Amino acid sequence: MDIKQSLEIINALANGIDPHTGEEYSADSSYQHPQTVRALFMAVEAMEQLKERAKKAEDRQKRLPGNAGKAWEADEDQRLLTAFDGGKSIKEIAEEHQRTESAIFSRLMIHDKIKL
Repeated sequence: MDIKQSLEIINALANGIDPHTGEEYSADSSYQHPQTVRALFMAVEAMEQLKERAKKAEDRQKRLPGNAGKAWEADEDQRLLTAFDGGKSIKEIAEEHQRTESAIFSRLMIHDKIKL
């Protein structure tokens, strides 16, 4: 079950509807109790926020370069250092390695090529 399905079920419950049959709960049902209804609406709100954060994270991941977040291998480190020593800019190196400029900067700091 995904968030969308869970959200539909909890939203139905919050609105006094049986999510499986579509029937309205009777007034004496625990799903119609004011505290239960408030709790369910709070759960709906929290899940909607979670869904939105997940979408933003997914969108951000799509915008990142192909190697973002991947471990560095020794040969890639060597190519990074060679490119930097050869005068290439951080931006150029980032594009070549499909990494963010921040990742290149951080890696160069690790290798004592640049300091803050």
